[in-house]
Amino acid sequence: MPDPEDTSAPQDWLEAELADALDEDLELELSEPAISEELRKLFRRTPPPSLSRRDYLRALLALQAELIKLQDCVSYRKEKLVVMFKRRDSAGKGGVIKRVTQRLNPRVCRVAALPAPTEREKTQWYFQRYLPHLHAGGEIVLFDRSWYNRSGVERVMGFATEDQVEQFFRDVPEFERMLVRSGIRLIKYWFSITDEEQQLRFLMRIHDPLKQWKLSPMDLESRVRWEAYTKAKEDTFARTNIPEAPWYIVEGNDKRRARLNCIDHLLNHIPMSPCRTRRSLCRTGCSIPTMSARYCRPSSMCPRSTEFFQPGLRLSHHPAPGTRHWALVCSFV
Repeated sequence: MPDPEDTSAPQDWLEAELADALDEDLELELSEPAISEELRKLFRRTPPPSLSRRDYLRALLALQAELIKLQDCVSYRKEKLVVMFKRRDSAGKGGVIKRVTQRLNPRVCRVAALPAPTEREKTQWYFQRYLPHLHAGGEIVLFDRSWYNRSGVERVMGFATEDQVEQFFRDVPEFERMLVRSGIRLIKYWFSITDEEQQLRFLMRIHDPLKQWKLSPMDLESRVRWEAYTKAKEDTFARTNIPEAPWYIVEGNDKRRARLNCIDHLLNHIPMSPCRTRRSLCRTGCSIPTMSARYCRPSSMCPRSTEFFQPGLRLSHHPAPGTRHWALVCSFV
């Protein structure tokens, strides 16, 4: 138990809490260092321009604080917000979604990532499987995979016929207008990267044990069909870019700038009129209730010595051969 007269204890505890919050961001930034020397040489030859980690984290935390305000306003005004993310493979869409949802309430903001349709869903109206994932007032839904799979991967990979694709192009503008007329704010983002950048990220996924799960046979096939995906993207923009729900293109070669630019645009795109946020509620007299009585463990309960506790993890710089351990080798900017 800390000394009651030790004034440094609360400060140390506060610093530990803040450090833990920042560690969550660093965990998302750090990657497994087991990358081949060929990739390291390639990075040294053509280093991608990027923000420093310090500037990036400062800007990200500031934007995430604004996202919390946006969440409170959406919840208070019973807004219905749908954000769709479409991209080239390995364009950084998942990283943006993680940063958007990282500090938001999962009961207000959730992610919809539908798997491949079942045999029964293939016989339904194409948009039917997406309707249950639309929300009520006061909620935000981020579509990781949306109905635009029909004009993208399904079209290029031959999972949909040309007649089905043409029917989709005729239906989707009116379908989205119906959503907007019902009071839904629909925002669509397309993440774009160059051919060379995609090749580099695929190589990193092959050599990075923590990212190999992201690489699928479908992703590898997309490298061969780059031109087909390009044509599908252009047709999608030409047929579905409507005034009620236009497309916004995010340049994704620089992951950090792409994340910041997308979140900043999302915040600026939605007007946040004065509303009752949590901060405003606290300023008007919010107080934390005090504990009425301290709980005492009854003597009739089983003794703590008979309970099972998870043993602590022992970290060793020199683990025994064949044992499982974690190694972290990285350099901070």
